[in-house]
Amino acid sequence: MSRNHDTITEQDKDILFRKARTYNGWNDKDVPDEMLKEIFDLLKWGPTSANCLPMRVKYIKSAAAKERLKPYLMEANIEKTMSAPAVAILAYDMEFYEHLPRLFPHTDAKSWFVGDDKAIAETANRNGTLQAGYFILAARALGLDCGPMSGFDQDGVKKEFFPDENFVVNFLCNLGYGDESTIFDRSPRFDFDDVCEIV
Repeated sequence: MSRNHDTITEQDKDILFRKARTYNGWNDKDVPDEMLKEIFDLLKWGPTSANCLPMRVKYIKSAAAKERLKPYLMEANIEKTMSAPAVAILAYDMEFYEHLPRLFPHTDAKSWFVGDDKAIAETANRNGTLQAGYFILAARALGLDCGPMSGFDQDGVKKEFFPDENFVVNFLCNLGYGDESTIFDRSPRFDFDDVCEIV
């Protein structure tokens, strides 16, 4: 038996997708800690395989923390990152499977991964990145603009901010209220027939 799904408005689709931009500058407006918590309280409901939740987030807000991050940024990314009200370091836990007895209790999912480095790496990367996508959508749903980026020393950031955890740093995401004067003209996108096929 099928069930109808609620749909979102065209305005909602604009917020989440059509008007989503990568911002290079920010208005001087704080992102409250409660909003950062709310991002997680939304994204955590996004589906993952076997309910594994490998993504880990460290928010960089203080001037001191930003100074610790600064040496690991590419030159082109320094100003926009230092001026962002918050910067999320999005990582994933390579020991995610240790939590599966709690998160996926109806079967012994942990045993699927113990000793299988290939399955661990693939699952952590795939689902950690999937959750990071949910992170961006949740932030945008709450009215924030995002500046996801690579262009930094992953190993350096890992050693600086996660020295004792078996985490892999995935990417950074600047957060705040974007200054529209700092974005480029909208770049082209593929059409459906360019990259999709129905068989």
